[in-house]
Amino acid sequence: MPALKNLRRLLVLSAAFMLAGCNAVLMSPSGDVALQQRDLIIVSTVLMLLIIVPVIALTLLFAWRYRQSNTEATYSPDWDHSTHLELIIWAAPLLIIIALGAITWISTHTLDPYRPLDRIDATRTVPKDVKPLVVEVVALDWKWLFLYPEQGIATVNEMAAPVDRPIHFKITASTVMNSFFVPALAGQIYAMPGMETQLHAVVNKAGEYKGISANYSGAGFSGMHFKFHGLSQGDFDKWVQNNKANGSELSRDAYLQLEKPSEREPVRRYAAVAPGLYGAILNRCVEANRMCMNEIMAVDAQGGMGKPGTYNVVQREVGTRGPLGTNGGKTTTRTYVGAICKPGDELGAALNNPEEPAQPKAM
Repeated sequence: MPALKNLRRLLVLSAAFMLAGCNAVLMSPSGDVALQQRDLIIVSTVLMLLIIVPVIALTLLFAWRYRQSNTEATYSPDWDHSTHLELIIWAAPLLIIIALGAITWISTHTLDPYRPLDRIDATRTVPKDVKPLVVEVVALDWKWLFLYPEQGIATVNEMAAPVDRPIHFKITASTVMNSFFVPALAGQIYAMPGMETQLHAVVNKAGEYKGISANYSGAGFSGMHFKFHGLSQGDFDKWVQNNKANGSELSRDAYLQLEKPSEREPVRRYAAVAPGLYGAILNRCVEANRMCMNEIMAVDAQGGMGKPGTYNVVQREVGTRGPLGTNGGKTTTRTYVGAICKPGDELGAALNNPEEPAQPKAM
């Protein structure tokens, strides 16, 4: 038995040493938004502890004081009411709830991820002539694609931003719901196919930070990490030039190849990006002769295409995923709505005359 007790103590100490290797990045962030969120966590926790700690302490105290062996403690089985205790028991939690409600209301508006930043940190506001760096984020299976429309470049599983410059993230996904999360920068934001979410943030300290997927998305989820570099403006400009000098072109065909499921992808760099690629990804129409989602919604808003819509279709062979944890899959044919053509085109003529269907052709 002594040996078993010693083993248990050793295991407890080992667990404590393992905790020493943890990186409490949420409690020591490098961005102003994450810093405000850290403060919100601390304040909320302290307010709740004002109730939790006394309740636990009094529970232990009462259990000890009124134990069966303590014959000196006053025992009043018929006691049932105290105005003073009722006031304390109900007033204290009510005040805590009011305080938490006020903090929640203020922080919900102040830290709204869609709200453009008005400050760089607690002591500096955003200059009026400073425009945010726009980064278009696409969650793929199982990797991250970052598009820089202002710089005309793209990267896979790596991104960078200048220190103290606001960043405007536009986030979407290619297949399943995911979650974009850089703990040192700001809170997590969901990425969903066919939808765009946004995040405004800023990094205040130069360094290399870890970005992750915070939402389970399949077999390769555990390796869906990326590096976020906080750089000085000069180093960021060099990073952009390095991508332009050593990258390839991200055409629509290249994107369709990149979109295929893969795990633990290395960093890739693209010196040029096909025009309108992010919009096509968002509207799910990267493939040639496929009608974009916003076009479909526009047609639906006008009452639909009616009978001509039955002719405006195109088929494409796509690969399906195998069982969870495997790479095997099958090829199947799926039918999509074709792209809208001009009235002078073969398909456009068919749309004007639904009795004479024509085969759609690539745009």
